[in-house]
Parts: sequence; C-alpha cells; structure tokens
Amino acid sequence: MVSQAGAKHILITGGSRGIGRACAMMAGQRGWSVGVNYAGNEKAALETVQAVQQAGGRAIAIQGDVAREADVIAMFEASEKTFGKLDALINNAGIVGRKQPFMDYSLERLQRMFEVNVLGAYLCAREAARRMAKSRGGKGGSIVNMSSIASRLGAAGEYVDYAGSKGAVDTMTLGLARELAADGIRVNAIRPGLIETEIHASGGQPDRAARLGATTPMGRAGTADEVAEAAIWLIENESDYLTASLIDVAGGR
Repeated sequence: MVSQAGAKHILITGGSRGIGRACAMMAGQRGWSVGVNYAGNEKAALETVQAVQQAGGRAIAIQGDVAREADVIAMFEASEKTFGKLDALINNAGIVGRKQPFMDYSLERLQRMFEVNVLGAYLCAREAARRMAKSRGGKGGSIVNMSSIASRLGAAGEYVDYAGSKGAVDTMTLGLARELAADGIRVNAIRPGLIETEIHASGGQPDRAARLGATTPMGRAGTADEVAEAAIWLIENESDYLTASLIDVAGGR
C-alpha cells in the first residue's frame, strides 16, 4: 500500500495521547499520512488513528518502544511500507518521573528516563535521517524534536532528570540541524511549557499545569493543540528556511 498522490508521510512517536495525538490530528487535517507510534496503549492509538482519518488523513497504529533499536527500525519500516518514503518525524515519545528530591533517585529511574528520552530520541532521529537524507536516496524532510522548557529551567525539586534529558534533546537538535542541512533535512525543537496533558498525572501531579500555569506571564496553562500548531508549521513548506531553532511554547515562562 502506498500513500495517495501528493500526500506527505509523517511518523509521530508517542502519538496516541497528549501533544502527539494533537499533532497527528492536525497533520491529518492537512492531508498528511500518519504513522502513530505507541508504547502500550493500543486503544488510545487506535482512537487517534480514527481521529486522523475523520480529519481527512490516513493513519496506522504502530507499537514500539523507542528505547529498543529493533522496535524503532521496525516502526519506521512499517510506516514506510504503508505510506512510502518518509517526509517528516515528530520525535515526541517521552516519560516523566514522579516529583522527588534528587538525592532519592534510584538508578532504575535514571536509566529508564535516559533510555526513553535521550537514547530513544537519538535512535528515532537516526532512522529518520537515514531515510530522508538525499545522499542516501531520500528526498529531504523535517525532524521536530519535542523538548521541554524544563531544559532551560532545570525542574529543581521536581524532576531534574527529566530536565537533563530534554537538555540533551536540545543539544542533539542543534548538532543534527547543522550536520544534516546539506542532505535536505531540517531539524528543530519545540520546548513546551505547562501544557494540559496526561503527563502531569503520570508524574503524580494531575493539577500541575493548571496550578502553575496561573503563575506564567500569560496567566494560564497551554493546550496540546497550541503546541501542535508550532510542530506542524515546522514540517510544512512555510518554515523551509528554519533549522537549528529551539522554539518555546510556554506562555512567556
């Protein structure tokens, strides 16, 4: 199966919920064919696929743990088998730990945080680059890495491991953007601030976005759709001269 004539193909990691789901739906509205990666929640992934289809795009759900190389390679192969050559990646999959003093972190917590948020981001970016690089038969494209404003603020007293993992994503973005530009690949990052998604509940603070969002200069938390608007702009032609940029979507925080 290949994509319909003229449709572009994007893979979104962690695409079943939150910001990833909003990106998938918005891409579908604009005619993209979407590979929706998920780690374990198949129901949410299938609901996202249905939403993309209802929005006017095409989509498939692809299970895979971004921290496992075999899973990453398989998800890219599955998406390309269905939709043809890759045009864009939104490198969105990530986890956050529970609010905890740094001195109490376990080795297991740190290992999983960096496996998913750093190693996973690198593996996915590598596979996208291999497929989109003009020097390897690709047609160029765009990589959008989902970082966090925590990379700049540090998340002291909450989750400095998460902040550090996103700092690595920022650095990867800058390096890859300069290395891959000659191959027709643009690489940028978005650093969301306090966004109303389920990730706060997974970190043990379901009210965090609303509570802290009120303290931002804009006086509120952001929405997943507001982040998705920036992400989709970065994969479209309107942003063709933009690379190596870190864009804060954080209400002035």
